[in-house]
Order: sequence, then C-alpha cells, then structure tokens
Amino acid sequence: MRVLVLFSHPVESSFGAGLHAQVLASLRKAGHEVDNCDLYAEDFDPRLTREERLGYHDLDTNQGSVQGYVDRLQKADALVIVTPVWNYGHPAILKGFFDRVFLPGVSFKMKDGKVAPCLHNIRKLTVVTTYGGTRQRAFLVGDPPRKIAKRVLRAIIWPFAPIKYLALYDLNRRTDSERAGFLAKVADEMEKF
Repeated sequence: MRVLVLFSHPVESSFGAGLHAQVLASLRKAGHEVDNCDLYAEDFDPRLTREERLGYHDLDTNQGSVQGYVDRLQKADALVIVTPVWNYGHPAILKGFFDRVFLPGVSFKMKDGKVAPCLHNIRKLTVVTTYGGTRQRAFLVGDPPRKIAKRVLRAIIWPFAPIKYLALYDLNRRTDSERAGFLAKVADEMEKF
C-alpha cells in the first residue's frame, strides 16, 4: 500500500519527531511504500494567498501552486498524519496544508448542491498525535483535532475507510516508560497497517 505520511513538527529532537521516525520505520517494515511529507523540512508555505483564495473554486487553475502536493495526495492509498496538538488545534503549517491542498476538485466536489468526497483513493486514515493537556481538558473544549479526523476528513475519503486516532494526552507530565509504551503502541499499529 502507498502511504502518505504528513508530519508537522519543527523540532528534530522532539517526541513528535520520534513518533514520526517510528511511523516511517514500522510502515516500511510492514512492506508499505511510504511517501514521507515532512512539511517543515520541505518548507511548505501554509499561507493561502489572495490569488489562491479568489481562484479557490476554479477547478481549471486552483491546484497550480500546490500541484506536487495534490499529486502525492491523489497517488496515496492511505494517509497517516503525525502531528502535535497545540492550543487544541493543529500547527499552522498543517492547517495551511489542509487549506491549500484539500481543494475543490481534489478532496471534495459539489454534486446537486451538496458536498461529495473526492479522495476515494484514501482507504485508511490514522492520526498519531500528542497533547500537552489532559484528555478531560481536550473534551471540555470539544477536542477539535479529533473531530477533524473523525468527521471532516471522514467526509472526504473513501466512505468505509477505517480511521484510527492514536493520542497521547498530558505529554509533558508523562514518564519515560509511558512515552515508550505509546511509541510501542504506534509501532504495533503501523506494523498492522
């Protein structure tokens, strides 16, 4: 299976970078073809320009500035997103990727006045993430990143795609053994992917 791995953390020595490395190693060990898209390393520009916004619904031209990323997304059979949660949201670089790459004609289309999914090629989705806050605090604010995975992304991929959300909450107070346990869980899930 061809797996696009989206990674969005700027610090190479972070726990998130360790999760990213584990995801890549385990997917490759399982025999998957991996397209590693490290948004910071690739210097992805998350800013939606005025021209891009004005041409957002123009299906003939809206992909121009991000065509390479669109191609990678459309060639993938599965998507794994490795990202921290900051202030109960995705890092700006990942949000910008969604804004600039998940375009009309790419991730969705209008059919009889309703949104219809376009990413039927994505047959599996997994999010690997960490939160600085507790699960209870995330719940109290509605846990937007989980909803984006389970509801928003769900609505634009293959309708029967399994979705896994692997989250380690309260990261800053976790022990080394708890972090190692989460790394092992991620490794196991990716090897079964």
